[in-house]
Amino acid sequence: MPKRINIAIDGFSSCGKSTLAKDLAERLNYVYIDSGAMYRAVTLHALEQGWIKNGHLDEESLLRALPSLDVSFLYHPDTHLGETLLNGRNVEQVIRTMEVSRMVSTVSKLPAVRQKLVELQQNLGKLKGVVMDGRDIGTVVFPDAELKLFLTARTDIRAKRRLLEMKEKGQQGSYIDVLENLNHRDFEDTHRALDPLRQADDAILLDNSELSKEQQLALCIDWVQQRINAVIPD
Repeated sequence: MPKRINIAIDGFSSCGKSTLAKDLAERLNYVYIDSGAMYRAVTLHALEQGWIKNGHLDEESLLRALPSLDVSFLYHPDTHLGETLLNGRNVEQVIRTMEVSRMVSTVSKLPAVRQKLVELQQNLGKLKGVVMDGRDIGTVVFPDAELKLFLTARTDIRAKRRLLEMKEKGQQGSYIDVLENLNHRDFEDTHRALDPLRQADDAILLDNSELSKEQQLALCIDWVQQRINAVIPD
């Protein structure tokens, strides 16, 4: 049986965490899990239920409904990618809108929400061979992951990437709106009281501002092989 490890990828919004995680999963024949999509799905539910109005969240209503919420993934074995399901409904496209993006940091900082989703995420990694990206994967979800990466990039680069992604999906947005949203999410993610975004002590810092996808992937494949050889010797 091939040697398998868990790979934790953390970093700021629109640093290409999901792109890298998907590429690694495909190359290594691992399972990719988008933890951020899980928080987006909970945020979408709150929006659809009318618990978010004028930027304010009705926390009590969301917390009452939390035990009955089911967030899962529909996996495609050929690509090792998953589409996010909310109570059995495919919400992969609608969770990527700016409306959800504006509120996801507010929802994700709630302790009860984080506890529920972290438990789901940890269960998914028990069999190894998982690549998961998010904001607390290497510090909270998989603190024992054999390889941890922390991605960063200049804010202007990240805003342009996010805007391009939105346009490719047929979504509307302006550079200024996207930039403001990124700055807001950076502040919220790094200043929340519970599990703030930070680089794990044993994570590799990767600034990909000037790297192509191919260059980034090649670097990471080398690091994966080094870790496999180090932690799972022949």
